[in-house]
Amino acid sequence: MAEAHQAVGFQFTVTPDGIDLHLSREVLKHIYLSGVTSWIKRAIRFKNGILTGVYPASPSSWLIAVIAIMSTMYARIDPSLGMIDTIKRTLPYVTVGILQTQTVLSAILFATGLWLSLILMLRYILKALLSYHAWIFESHGKMSFCTKLWLSLVKMFSGRRPLLYSFQASLPRLPVPSVDDTITRYLESVRPLLDDEQYNQMEVVANDFKRDEAPKLQKYLILKSWWATNYVSDWWEEYIYLRGRSPIMVNSNFYAMDLLYVIPTHRQAARAGNVVHAMLQYRRKLERGEHAPLRALGVVPMCSYQMERMFNTTRIPGIETDFVQHLSDRKHLVVYHKGRFFKVWLYYGGRHLWPSELETQFQRILDDTTEPQPGELKLAALTAGNRVPWARSRLKYFSQGVNKASLEAIETSAFFLTLDDEAHGYDPDKLRSLDLYAKSLLHGKCYDRWFDKSFTLIAYKNGKLGVNAEHSWADAPIVGHMWEYVLATDCFHLGYTEEGHCKGDINKGLPPTAKLQWDIPLECQEVIEDSYMVAKEIADDVDFHGCLFDEFGKGLIKKSRTSPDAFIQLALQLAQFRDKGEFCLTYEASMTRMFREGRTETVRSCTIESTAFVRAMQDKNTKSAQRLDLFRKAADKHQNMYRLAMTGSGIDRHLFCLYIMSKYLNIDSPFLKQVLSEPWRLSTSQTPQQQLNMVDINKFPRYVGAGGGFGPVADDGYGVSYIIVGENLITFHISSKFSSPETDSYRFGQNIRQAMLDIRALFDQNDKKEM
Repeated sequence: MAEAHQAVGFQFTVTPDGIDLHLSREVLKHIYLSGVTSWIKRAIRFKNGILTGVYPASPSSWLIAVIAIMSTMYARIDPSLGMIDTIKRTLPYVTVGILQTQTVLSAILFATGLWLSLILMLRYILKALLSYHAWIFESHGKMSFCTKLWLSLVKMFSGRRPLLYSFQASLPRLPVPSVDDTITRYLESVRPLLDDEQYNQMEVVANDFKRDEAPKLQKYLILKSWWATNYVSDWWEEYIYLRGRSPIMVNSNFYAMDLLYVIPTHRQAARAGNVVHAMLQYRRKLERGEHAPLRALGVVPMCSYQMERMFNTTRIPGIETDFVQHLSDRKHLVVYHKGRFFKVWLYYGGRHLWPSELETQFQRILDDTTEPQPGELKLAALTAGNRVPWARSRLKYFSQGVNKASLEAIETSAFFLTLDDEAHGYDPDKLRSLDLYAKSLLHGKCYDRWFDKSFTLIAYKNGKLGVNAEHSWADAPIVGHMWEYVLATDCFHLGYTEEGHCKGDINKGLPPTAKLQWDIPLECQEVIEDSYMVAKEIADDVDFHGCLFDEFGKGLIKKSRTSPDAFIQLALQLAQFRDKGEFCLTYEASMTRMFREGRTETVRSCTIESTAFVRAMQDKNTKSAQRLDLFRKAADKHQNMYRLAMTGSGIDRHLFCLYIMSKYLNIDSPFLKQVLSEPWRLSTSQTPQQQLNMVDINKFPRYVGAGGGFGPVADDGYGVSYIIVGENLITFHISSKFSSPETDSYRFGQNIRQAMLDIRALFDQNDKKEM
């Protein structure tokens, strides 16, 4: 074991002459290097903390301020209007030796105070500028003079070379929408789903709420928005994620796929070695805050708060609620292979293990032929089943002895790695290969991913990869940011030898991997088996279909002067109606990260305009020009709703927080109960692509990601995730349940494909007429 390897560094024997010490120079060297690395890391974090703390100013600007004030004093000019003299009189005499020293110290204190005041002023100016959102509502390609001026001011006050968290103090708070606006937009969103009688009843209930309960709830919510950093995010994390007692596998966790067409090496251990090393590089920059902040238009900063808990994080089960445990830098990784758990150290001599060293360690695990201990094979099924049995088992069976030590190794690891014994990935020659790949990433065998970890890296035996991510700590774009960095680093910076191994020398002196030890009693094994059966029933019910749409993509859609996202959402509405013969409440996730600690908001994509377009498409008597006109109106409506959601004027998070507030105040609200119980039978999300711009798709067209997906939200509905890749490819990840006679993921995929083609035909017909 690695711990034992370090322990033999100091040996001693007792002799008649005293204690004879034998010191291992090699181990002392590693201890020294580890200490040096630790202090260097602290120094860098301290330096970056100062840089972030004084941003958009810099430490050097403090020196400039001091020199400027001192220069004016020597010129017998008092820029402080007497404040320096006041500070001088208040200084205790013991702190100064002579009058000149007292004067200099007073001037430095005044300059420091002035410098800090200027920093606060710059931050408030930047916060005021970032509260301006009119730019997002302007037509694509058209920018008003006001917006151009605003962009120039934002650039000017944003400073130079910002770090990851530099803008956090300058981001505006998420505003609380007015009750009137929320109720009006809610009624508008449900109008196409209700008949006249149902709508009139809903209108009465909504207006009663607006008159009676809403004013009191709104006042408390506004009070919370003044006090809390974000009035939504803490409740969203607690009540939507952590208080859920049902399995998080499929129901909450999501996945991200590897590169679609390329496998850099077919050696499982080598691919895992490169990617783990790339993740360690990403983590080092993340913990030091050295990543550049993401910015819309290259100027408007996005909140980086969610990125803090990417590594060293685990969701800990509880009886009534879970909690997210985030630790500082962890130096080990836990690996699962064929029912065994191994602890792998990530550092050697004060540095990260090289990719070749990681490959060696992972190959040792792959070559290990020991059998799993009793109860070890399906142990991770506890994280896949219901939360309460897992929480009770954790307290009863894993609170002491070897079980506690081994569980602690998993929960405190940097992340979790599964060396899978199956081969997956997209293969055009294999029927539904993408479907099986998605199901494997989403749930696997139900016991070979640790679903509570912030993410589990999965390395298949053919060299393909994937990630399964827990959802409570962050949203998909955060994981996508890291994943794109890792894949690009793996392929374009680290690379492989001609034989497919990791580059670099192999250190034969690495300590062996440590196999985790367990003592799992029979009654605990029964709980594990019960959790497995619950999880397996859920997994077997998941119907998945991966649909590669390459007939056209973003390039052609933009030529039609239409938002690609609006185009796809209207195609989904058309596909949904053709699939089920009716419209349904539709969820599209949008982000609110232009606000501090912002997460997501809902865009209700089924609108009066979109349903009018769909009906026109189904009516053979409607002319193509009329259909196209209705399409443009629906697309414009969708874009406006998306922009409202991004700028803090969405309705669903507001209604959610009003509902939580009503529970705290014991106020019964039939309206809020009904709103929060409405099922989302079509839940959609777009996976952002090329956030880091590390790979030129035009130059490397095969190095494209396949995106990711999630499980179905409603028992009789669909979950659809899509990624717009380059100019000519859109990948859809469609999920539903076999148990529902109303849904079929493959059928829905075909409906989406036909809907996309039918909408394109409208533009083709219009172009022919114009010619």
